Amino acid sequence: MTTPLRSTMETRTKYTKPINNRPDEWKVEQGLAAYKLPIIDQSGKSVFFVAPPAEAPVTKNEKAIRAVGDRSKLFAREKPGWTGYVEWEDYPEKKAKAHEILISQTFAPCPDFQWGPIPPTNPVLPGDDFKSWHTALDKSITPNSLHFVRNHGGIPLIDERKFELKLDGFVKSPKTYTMKDLMDESVFPQMERTITMQCSGTRRIEQISMYAGQGDEVPQAPWAEGAIGTARYKGISLKRLIKDCGGLINNAKHLELYGVETYVKDLNVGNYVVSVPWSKVKSNEVILAWEMNGEPLPKIHGFPLRVIVMGYIGARSVKWLYRIKAIKSPSMAPVQSREYLYFNQQMGKYNQRPMDGIQIQEMPVSSAIMSPWQNQVIMHSGKIRCKGWAYSGGGRWPERVELSADGGFNWYAVPEEKLSKKGKWTWRTWDIDLPCDVEGWIEIVCRCWDNSLNTQPLNVRAAWNWGLHVTSSAHRIKIYSVNKTHKLTQQKLAQFKEHGIPLAPLTRYDPVPGVTDQDIEKYQEAHPRDVDE
Repeated sequence: MTTPLRSTMETRTKYTKPINNRPDEWKVEQGLAAYKLPIIDQSGKSVFFVAPPAEAPVTKNEKAIRAVGDRSKLFAREKPGWTGYVEWEDYPEKKAKAHEILISQTFAPCPDFQWGPIPPTNPVLPGDDFKSWHTALDKSITPNSLHFVRNHGGIPLIDERKFELKLDGFVKSPKTYTMKDLMDESVFPQMERTITMQCSGTRRIEQISMYAGQGDEVPQAPWAEGAIGTARYKGISLKRLIKDCGGLINNAKHLELYGVETYVKDLNVGNYVVSVPWSKVKSNEVILAWEMNGEPLPKIHGFPLRVIVMGYIGARSVKWLYRIKAIKSPSMAPVQSREYLYFNQQMGKYNQRPMDGIQIQEMPVSSAIMSPWQNQVIMHSGKIRCKGWAYSGGGRWPERVELSADGGFNWYAVPEEKLSKKGKWTWRTWDIDLPCDVEGWIEIVCRCWDNSLNTQPLNVRAAWNWGLHVTSSAHRIKIYSVNKTHKLTQQKLAQFKEHGIPLAPLTRYDPVPGVTDQDIEKYQEAHPRDVDE
């Protein structure tokens, strides 16, 4: 069975000069409605327009779906107390039947948050439940309620008393563990670590603002600076569990991690599966955690058990862990082999292949300004208070944070006492009173140097990639500086106050009395506009 189209076939029309302008032409022409733009094909003797297809109605082949079988039996819950869990990876025939059901119907297209309308929240994606912004700027630890959340499906509800974890594959003695087994300190010494977790999509909006990229539902979400958080996790080292199973055999070099979530990629169904190398595990840098900030893992963060991979992108820290499998090579599951890839800038929609991308594991050095915000007006007396975070993955740490108020020409280092404590696996939050004498628009830039002298490229163009991952460039924001030490500014602000004229927003026009015609004439007499012949 072939996959049905979600919209009508492409329409190619020979170019003819239009007689009348379309009503929304100014928006389309200026790229404000780029999702309506046709592709221009200039490859032949004639020029053709390839218009975006009109949306086709959603269809459903009920007969074909019924022919697959009774879904309540085909995809029945296998384990009591495991709501939301369907085992896919052990049953290829079940995955095939799910695929048949999916391709027997069409679905509404994923929302376009790059060229289409932007949602009021940041962002709202059907089926996703996460919070990208947080306000824990003065804390090294992000409270659970403010820690960012990223899901790839629904939230499973698992009864801890009925939970079990299977460890199999290329280990000497495969075993299954209950939570009670895992928490037995006489067998497995417990460990606590403070870990910063960062999504590879942090600051993606900056890439989108420059150039559009991958149009899949999740990667093109316009996330900003908040998809990062730091928490203290308690659990055991995965290395200890491998040792309890007798160690690896048959030259196994990777550990495949299975999450309960049902994951759909290209209408193929599976569980959420990724892998990490054994070298990472044997360094005690992979935790099986059941506690977050002194509390049991919240359900949305993976209760009862999740993986924490220190210094890696958040996508490798699998939630709702139920299986670990020792394998020889990186996982072929789509999340590992087809997603979270970093492409060369000449790779895009019409020529990309998964093997051309680098699998993203360790996060590079990065930083962000969390206050003030883009396009904000800041009144100050010569210094602008800025706050933010800096981070480097792979066990490296921020050594210096620098800010510039002139677009990156002159840099000021954040004083050491204004940086939070160093940690091998954690961010450093910071604040600085940034010198600024300017009146008007300025660009504040932030960059970080880690302990290996890695730093950030100064422009987002250097970081842009088709998958819109890892915005590691220096963070730039534009703000409007109002310097109250300037005499003219003081006088003008006094006039606003005297006449009860609101200061905000910047773009609102209000007549402000103060300068008379006589004032202008007096100035022109002293400083003539004309010159003598």
